[in-house]
Amino acid sequence: MFYWDPIYFLYIAPAFLLGLWAQMRIQIAYSQAQQRPAPLSGAAAARHILDSAGLQNVEIEQIPGRLSDHYDSRAKVLRLSEEVYQSRTLAAVGIAGHESGHAIQDARAYAPLAIRNAVVPTASLGSSLGILMVVLGAAFSRYLIFAGIGLFSCFVFFQLINLPVEFNASNRAKTQLVQLGIINDEGLVYVKKVLNAAALTYVAATLQAIMTLLYLIMRLSGGSNRD
Repeated sequence: MFYWDPIYFLYIAPAFLLGLWAQMRIQIAYSQAQQRPAPLSGAAAARHILDSAGLQNVEIEQIPGRLSDHYDSRAKVLRLSEEVYQSRTLAAVGIAGHESGHAIQDARAYAPLAIRNAVVPTASLGSSLGILMVVLGAAFSRYLIFAGIGLFSCFVFFQLINLPVEFNASNRAKTQLVQLGIINDEGLVYVKKVLNAAALTYVAATLQAIMTLLYLIMRLSGGSNRD
């Protein structure tokens, strides 16, 4: 299986190292922002942002887990982890603001979000089934490899379109948090650190997907040349 190919590790090494750096940055930034108080809890900040955007219909729920926060566009529900939901810290309001940004994107029919949501089913298959098809194709049929690479390409596209979605949500969060008086300029510094570090994790994931796709294409072209 190609996961054990040293060449594959060379391909994804930059993404892997970037991911490690991003994880360290987000842990440090989140820890620092947790020590800084905010006037509202994460839930209250999210409610204020949503209401100011005319989204009183979007509910906010508390869910278990750490950093499990997300916006469910189908149910129109903002789900916040217990820590973010209850805490009055800059970390909590920053993350709550980011997820609120996704709700605003949904309400405003933000095109990249609509495209991302549309390709989720295919992308989910591409991240697992696509790889399996490539592996099986190496033993049975080159056409299966082509199909697997095509399916995995859908996953890469999802990762690419996800970047502007996440960056835009963070920008909306920073703007709304300041405009609504939830944080001041000093607080914005800490919120930026958390959201920028989180954005790096998405960049690393996208880079890894791209490099994996390039590796698969390289292996396919190499096999074709030998044939």
